[in-house]
Amino acid sequence: MANTAPFAKFEWMIAWRYIRAKRAEGGVSIMTWISLIGVTLAVFALIATLAVRSGFRAEFVDTILGSNAHVTVYKNTPIAGTNQSIRTISGYNALAETILEIDGVSRAAPLVRGQVMANKQNRNAGIEVYGITLEDLRTIPRIADPMEAYGSIDRFDEGIAIGSGVARELGAVVGDKIKVISPNGVRTAMGTSPRTNAYEIVYIFTAGRYDIDKTRVYMPLTEAQNFFNRDGLVDEIEVMVDVPDDVDNVLADLLMAGGEGTLVWTWRDSAGSFLRALTVEDNVMFIILSILVLIASMNIISGLIMLVKNKGRDIGILRTMGLTEGSILRIFFICGAGIGTLGTILGVILGCLFALYIDQIFSFVNYVAGGGVWDPSIRGIYELPAQLRLADVLKSVSLSLGLSWIITIFPARRAARMNPVEALRYE
Repeated sequence: MANTAPFAKFEWMIAWRYIRAKRAEGGVSIMTWISLIGVTLAVFALIATLAVRSGFRAEFVDTILGSNAHVTVYKNTPIAGTNQSIRTISGYNALAETILEIDGVSRAAPLVRGQVMANKQNRNAGIEVYGITLEDLRTIPRIADPMEAYGSIDRFDEGIAIGSGVARELGAVVGDKIKVISPNGVRTAMGTSPRTNAYEIVYIFTAGRYDIDKTRVYMPLTEAQNFFNRDGLVDEIEVMVDVPDDVDNVLADLLMAGGEGTLVWTWRDSAGSFLRALTVEDNVMFIILSILVLIASMNIISGLIMLVKNKGRDIGILRTMGLTEGSILRIFFICGAGIGTLGTILGVILGCLFALYIDQIFSFVNYVAGGGVWDPSIRGIYELPAQLRLADVLKSVSLSLGLSWIITIFPARRAARMNPVEALRYE
């Protein structure tokens, strides 16, 4: 036996016999099942959580990048004869063309923005109006190609486009007319009086982000300029870049193109605090679930210790027959590592199935709970997303196998170092 190759066939045979041995035969089959189920559930929970975490982050970022500017360019224009300035841009078409020539910029759209009130009969809603041209509106991914849409974006110049949340708040549908009311409207000798205009709804979109759908309204640029007293002016240039994650690389060129008084605001500035909070939550969640995997793996130690104790006589006999300490160690290592490996495989299967069929699973949970399980007004998106990434699966597998294999070595070494004389003394 001294020259036997490691992990020989007989070592696997003995280990398999020990794993499936019943209690009456000196085995610990119940502990085996407990350890197996524990590792399976721990790996399943880890993969499912990582998939939901990745999906939530990806969906959140996608709704930001698909509905908003990657970079917003402003200009502080001084008011002649005063120390004050206004944040408007003249000559905006020329500036937009200059910005488009910057390497990495894919879109530059002049915008007029204003917060006003919308009214339909006895229902009101606070809205944020974006004045934009039809050509530029077509280049906004989540608006031109939304989750749901009613009406036609081609008729945009004939009316306004509103978010589905605004439509729901006002009880409006395509073809209805709503009033848009601005407190800073018509300038008269007596001051500024509110301005009220009625517009036909020609397009209703669902961008996929609750706060956008509930407040956003798009209006033709020339109409918005008239409504907000921006004759020949816009409030900002909405810029999109080829690689949003590398947005910082174009900031210097944007500032240079805008000239003196130019300011920029990136998507990271607007959502950075939330993304940082997600990162912290991700790290904490991974640590907590790693501890869960460790606890499940510790059950393997308990089972192996009991197995070594119950198989003391067998160990003594095997040693007297010529088995080396290495063979005994490998036999019990196979027992523990086999449980951990099988549990990991089952956990990966369950976790992947959960991520792939999360919509059906969540629909069932929502049905059983009577609805209202997911509140988009709190979470910002309409459904629980999941994104199964190979890196997350490999991370979970490595953690589970690493822990279950390493902790198995200690009871296996104890079995290998057992003195055969002591093991057989009382048999």
